[in-house]
Parts: sequence; structure tokens; C-alpha cells
Amino acid sequence: MQTDQLSTTFSALADPTRRAILARLALGETSVKELAEPFRITPPAVTKHLKVLQRAGLITQGRQAQWRPCRLEAAPIREVAAWAESYRQFWEQSFDRLDEYLVEMKKNAETKSRKRRKKGMPHANSTK
Repeated sequence: MQTDQLSTTFSALADPTRRAILARLALGETSVKELAEPFRITPPAVTKHLKVLQRAGLITQGRQAQWRPCRLEAAPIREVAAWAESYRQFWEQSFDRLDEYLVEMKKNAETKSRKRRKKGMPHANSTK
């Protein structure tokens, strides 16, 4: 079964170590050794993470003599952002409905409070 690019990208981004590697590469290209420094994992584990990122198209790795610089490739992340953006309208509409509901609840609470005061009843929040 072939996996689509978006699923491959999400799978690669699911790991916090790989996300940290990408965050470092967002600052500029660097060597594998420098990428491995902040992590308490073995060099082979770092290499495995880099291979996952490469398969997802999130990084490229060059070769300049003994130095193997890694570079961030943002196109797959752009695809994730576009996918998430497609849900923006849904969330905005949901928040708008929630806001309308909360405004209505507040109006109802204020109306009930005014009616109680007119009848001489204690306020719902009073300690009487």
C-alpha cells in the first residue's frame, strides 16, 4: 500500500526529536554532528531520524568533503499548512456560534437577575 505525501509528512512530524531537528534546520543548514549534539540519543538513532525526514522530503543532505550538511525543505510543511488552513472556516464558524451562545447566556442571566431584584429576591450570587 502506497502512502500519500501528506501522511508521510505527518508521520515524520509526529516525533518531537524530528520536530526539534527541523526547528534547528530552520535557522540554517548544519552538520549531522551539530544536529545530534542536543539529544541524548545514539548517533545511529539520529541517523534514523534524519532518514525519516529525508523520506518525507523535509530535509536534504549534501556532501562537501567530510562535511554532510543538512538543509530544511519547506514544501511538505507548506502542504500541511494548506491542509490545516482548509479547516479554518469550520473553526471560525464554530467559534462564532459559541460566541453567540455565550452572549445569549449572559443576556438571559442578566434578565433573570433583574427580575429577582424587582421581586425583592436575593441575587443568585449573594450569600443570604
